[in-house]
Amino acid sequence: MFERSKKGEHALLIQPHSGGAPEEDLLEEFADLARSAGASVAAVLTARIDRPNAATLIGSGKLDEVKAAAEATGADLILVNHPLSPGQERNLERFLERRVVDRTGLILDIFSQRARSAEGKLQVELAQLKHMATRLVRGWTHLERQRGGSIGLRGPGETQLETDRRLLQKRLEQLQKRLDKVEVQRTQMRRARLRSELPRVALVGYTNAGKSTLFNALTGADAYAADQLFATLDPTVRRIELPGGGVVLADTVGFVRDLPHELVAAFRSTLSEAREADLLLHVIDAADPHRDERIAQVDAVLAEVGAGDLPQLLVFNKIDRLDGVAPRVDRPGEERHRVWLSARAGEGLDLLRESLAQALQLRRVQGGVRIAPRDARLRARLHELGAVRSEQADEHGWLVEVDMAVADAQRLFAQAHGEPLRPLLETVETPT
Repeated sequence: MFERSKKGEHALLIQPHSGGAPEEDLLEEFADLARSAGASVAAVLTARIDRPNAATLIGSGKLDEVKAAAEATGADLILVNHPLSPGQERNLERFLERRVVDRTGLILDIFSQRARSAEGKLQVELAQLKHMATRLVRGWTHLERQRGGSIGLRGPGETQLETDRRLLQKRLEQLQKRLDKVEVQRTQMRRARLRSELPRVALVGYTNAGKSTLFNALTGADAYAADQLFATLDPTVRRIELPGGGVVLADTVGFVRDLPHELVAAFRSTLSEAREADLLLHVIDAADPHRDERIAQVDAVLAEVGAGDLPQLLVFNKIDRLDGVAPRVDRPGEERHRVWLSARAGEGLDLLRESLAQALQLRRVQGGVRIAPRDARLRARLHELGAVRSEQADEHGWLVEVDMAVADAQRLFAQAHGEPLRPLLETVETPT
């Protein structure tokens, strides 16, 4: 009986395909996923599958080839770039005598390494347990053998499996309750941002396009950024100042082609930052030869999570890797505007800020407002924001000339009076 190894970092990759030659970018991306999980790639094999084998996915001839290649290269892990059923995974492990992990299991492993926040760890564990639930039988196959139905001869396998499934279901329910509580807290925070009248912008894009690097460049934050797939998972939210006012910027998890549905469901709170944004900054690796395909794949995932109709601003990042490409803004008619920049080099960030302000139609308010003595706190806040151009004091309080973002004016005056100072906003509001 094959005992599943607990180790496995030297991987042999299998890329199934149907007809024709396999796409090179598929192989490259899968190899990147393997390396991001911490594995070294021993070899890559392609397997043409015209009719998937119900028991092992690939045919017997290819199975012999995979086993020979694993023995020759010393690979102790088999990674398959295709979803495997529990039965297929179990049968492959028995024949190859090595651990077998499919695409979903590999991405889950990467997620478990990357999650940092308590919420992210809960989401990863929930997704892992749901994935594991259908594969429990593998761990107890030696207990399932029963020699008959006589007294004293019934095996303990079914009882053990039922116990494991009950424990697993209980843990799933606990995790779901904790995640629901976290989601309530996050929703309250999101509502607070809504009440502040600040426009919301979410960074989206294919994984490793440079979203976190751009987020750090715009906000001065220190979100983790690295040249690897799924470098960050947890949503990070910061306020940034643009010409015309402030906005809330959120960094989200990177997308990848064929992202398993259970992972999309598990990271619903991260993706909700994109779903509830006023504008999406779609970050693209300008040096990627398959960037048009990546754009289409991200659009497909956005449509799946309910964010497909939101306005987008395309950001072509990493132009420092291209020859003769300078920062610029393209406005191709009714299509999505495009900003070309390098977040790492800090080139083109001002163009992006200006484009963001225009896309969000940020406006400023200028004019005079009378502040009564009882509203001294409002006057202090205006000074803190640097919105006061001049002021005159008299026995009725202060006559203050202000120049500030409409969003800030709405928020401050609503806090002070219960509603915005509509006469001021309606008479002196001017676009940037």
